[in-house]
Amino acid sequence: MLKEKLKDHQLILASGSPRRQQFFKDLDLEFEIRLKPVEEIYPPRLRRSNISDYLSQLKALPFKEELKGNDILITSDTIVWHDEQALGKPKSKEDAFAMIRSLSGTSHEVITSVCFTTATDQKTVNSITTVHFKELSDDEIHYYIEQYQPFDKAGAYGIQEWIGHIGVTKIEGSYFNVMGLPVNLVYKTLMGMV
Repeated sequence: MLKEKLKDHQLILASGSPRRQQFFKDLDLEFEIRLKPVEEIYPPRLRRSNISDYLSQLKALPFKEELKGNDILITSDTIVWHDEQALGKPKSKEDAFAMIRSLSGTSHEVITSVCFTTATDQKTVNSITTVHFKELSDDEIHYYIEQYQPFDKAGAYGIQEWIGHIGVTKIEGSYFNVMGLPVNLVYKTLMGMV
């Protein structure tokens, strides 16, 4: 369906994330991957989805001049919002431990923004999922960090991994959003663009 609608367009996914790439394959879409480094710094005044919206748009900037008429560039950013702050990717084991410890026994929001950029237009959408964690023991947190090395994940965890299986008690919203891409929203947005 969507593949047929997009047959005259070139989808460009600007993400090195294997999970995001797999989601596009799962949607039966043909796409190419283009990567350009971007320093992910945002104004400190931004909160919640304004942060991920800003960063997903920032990631599109280096491509702006090279987009052709039939190109659709897709950039995205995921943050974990907890205690009025954004948790990014952990820089060390200690950092990962502190992040997961802070999420233990509480709920937090996972916010993913997806920016669709063409040669003439730009549209940004976002999805917010609330995730509830049980009280995790220090041993459980240490085990997860040692076994899964979650240093490429916002908030220092992947819901699809061991910690999600044993620690997540409830989610409100899109499960795939927590994995890094609100697939249903991407599908709906692309269907509306062509």
